[in-house]
Amino acid sequence: MASIPCSSNLTSPLSDFSKSNRNHQPSCLSLSSCSATTSVKSLLGSSNSMFFQHGFALKAGIVSGFSSISRSQFGVFATAATGKSIYDFTVKDIDRKDVPLSQYKGKVLLIVNVASQCGLTTSNYSELSQIYNKYKDQGLEILAFPCNQFGFQEPGSNAQIKEFACSRFKAEFPIFDKVDVNGPFTAPVYQYLKSTSGGLLGDLVKWNFEKFLVDKSGKVVERYLPTTSPNEIEKDIRKLVAV
Repeated sequence: MASIPCSSNLTSPLSDFSKSNRNHQPSCLSLSSCSATTSVKSLLGSSNSMFFQHGFALKAGIVSGFSSISRSQFGVFATAATGKSIYDFTVKDIDRKDVPLSQYKGKVLLIVNVASQCGLTTSNYSELSQIYNKYKDQGLEILAFPCNQFGFQEPGSNAQIKEFACSRFKAEFPIFDKVDVNGPFTAPVYQYLKSTSGGLLGDLVKWNFEKFLVDKSGKVVERYLPTTSPNEIEKDIRKLVAV
């Protein structure tokens, strides 16, 4: 327990996964803070804007020549992150104190972007707490990063988020400072996570409660859709903590 004590142009965001459209995967624009950022920001706004907060997707052709810009020009991959290993990053905890992720060397990590007002909140927080209590003594750490980019579903202050997680769900796993997981202000650790685990999910975090599973050597070994429950991941966690 480290951080808390207890198809054409713009497509609008889809409804919450908890509703009838659960199989749909809302996406957010992923941009960098490199040389193209200034012009793009002036067009789309900052990560605090309606554009980024609601998770609109930018389709090829909306901006002339935009789709032809190479990935290397947009620092959303590991080159934009300062570290080459998950352990090279330092993040802020919920009280905004620095936490070097190197302190989790030798641990199995489940990294999740959380939200307090999502249809997936209750089931995920409840199951995350259960799994953490079951495996924390075997080397599991769950690292929760609040994010308000998907439907404004994490609007509270850090203090409110901490109170919510502790009081309602008795969460004992570390909760960190609120971050962006997509867009030009993506937290470096999330740039790294996405760059090492693209696959079928691509480069964007799709919605609240997307999950990254990291083994004891710091390698991202699995990435799970938001609709994959923590209980479904338990078998993978069990294998990693036993190694």
